[in-house]
Amino acid sequence: MALQLVQKKLCCFICLDLLNDPVTIPCGHSYCMSCIKSRWDEEDPKKIYSCPQCSQTFTPVPVLVKSATLVEELKKTRLQAALVDHCYATPGDVACDFCTGRKLKALKSCLVCRVSYCELHLQPHYESPAFEKHKLIKPSENLQEKFCSRHDEVMKIFCCNDQQTICILCAMDDHKDHDTVSAAEERNEKQREIGMIRQKIQRRIQDTEKDVKVLQQEIEAINRSADKAVKDSEKIFTELVSLTEKRSSVVKEQIRSQQKTEVSRATELEEKLEEETAELRRKDTELERLSQTDDIQFLLNYPLQSHLSESTDSPSLNIQPLQYFEDMTAALSEAREKLQDIFNKEWLKISLKVTEVDVLLPQPEPKTRDEFLQYSRQITLDPNTVNIWLSLSGGNRKATVRTEKLLYSSHPDRFTDWLQALSRESPTGRSYWEVERSSGGVSVAVAYKDISRTGNESGFGNNDMSWALGCFDITYYFRHNNIRTSLSGPQSSRIGVYLDYKVGTLSFYSISVTMTLLHKVQTTFTQPLYAGFGVYWVGDTAKLGELK
Repeated sequence: MALQLVQKKLCCFICLDLLNDPVTIPCGHSYCMSCIKSRWDEEDPKKIYSCPQCSQTFTPVPVLVKSATLVEELKKTRLQAALVDHCYATPGDVACDFCTGRKLKALKSCLVCRVSYCELHLQPHYESPAFEKHKLIKPSENLQEKFCSRHDEVMKIFCCNDQQTICILCAMDDHKDHDTVSAAEERNEKQREIGMIRQKIQRRIQDTEKDVKVLQQEIEAINRSADKAVKDSEKIFTELVSLTEKRSSVVKEQIRSQQKTEVSRATELEEKLEEETAELRRKDTELERLSQTDDIQFLLNYPLQSHLSESTDSPSLNIQPLQYFEDMTAALSEAREKLQDIFNKEWLKISLKVTEVDVLLPQPEPKTRDEFLQYSRQITLDPNTVNIWLSLSGGNRKATVRTEKLLYSSHPDRFTDWLQALSRESPTGRSYWEVERSSGGVSVAVAYKDISRTGNESGFGNNDMSWALGCFDITYYFRHNNIRTSLSGPQSSRIGVYLDYKVGTLSFYSISVTMTLLHKVQTTFTQPLYAGFGVYWVGDTAKLGELK
């Protein structure tokens, strides 16, 4: 605290720093000589000079008297400040060249002395007239770098042609015909450029910080929306499960009720039939006994048994096996299949809605195969769509043209006139897959589920519901809506397909050491898409490649 008070007393009222070359004016206040001279030079036209602190005026300009006492106090103060602040040089600092033992940190470097000074050893440069023309700069560890290696002069000039600092002798010799400016001027220009660059950087920082804030808000919104969607979906599925359980319970009650009714009716009828059987057996016994008597006795007793001759004929019951419950099971199975179809169709819509969630700016399209592989999709072929001349293998990922028909079951999704197949999965969002082909001809395509399965229009690319790349040994073509476009590109046995459903882009690539774009489609997809390919000739194969 005492040191702070002393330092405050020794501060210049004008520059607010410790006094440098201190002088005292007639009113008793002290200032740096350069500070008070500059202040009074401004007041010179008025010929009235005042003290910046007490405002006392003087005419003419007072004689400035150096204060030896203040100089000594400043020496002590600066040394004490250096020691109190522990301004010892550490690794990375410029050390005082004059200090012995543990060196203090340099405050300035002198280009004339070519030496660096701490606060204490720098004082002679402030106090002695012999150092007035010395050039003090910020502490520099490699002062020699500021001098010309050829002339040993300070490099104060900048050569615009060679973009380097030079000394005045270089400017008059090797650079005499070059455009030169002072190093300070060039620094100011470069500083101005840096200032402009910094302004752009700072604006960009501000914009980025705003973007980060927006993204943080979006992340919070995504999380809130996702949490709500999960909660709502759980509620909906719970309701569906509850509805199914209720329907199951109702069906079970109906079955049991009908079972009870039918069993009760059958039991009642069974009892009546058993009673009737017992009565008939009794009659049969009496008649048997009568038939075993002699003639006279038989004739005498026969009239007494006339009631036994009452009709014993009864309509036969037409009992058929019960089919009601089996029919119900079949109807329930049919309903289940319909619900599964509905769920499958609606599930694609739900999946598309999920993948459409996108709060970020559009991402650039991938450039390298590694970038494409980030969007790889596992795809298999749907056996119900495969033409009967194609055999599947490799986990339903490979199709081969056969010489004989295969015994596939009849199905409305099966292609009948083209050797084609569609995938079981529907790629959504950003998707990438590859098709490996043998020699010959292969069509690599995407199509809507509703594409025709019969006739010439069912071929990939022959309609407005499919997009196909035809690959042959010497050429490529693209076909959509029955319009064919010839393409050029490097031949390859592997074709890459990149789909960005939301943006509406579909790209085909030839893949070897590098990826070459063969064709790109920009459109708006209105239905879920399915991957597909067709093979043309016997023995040719096409398969979905393993992506690694």
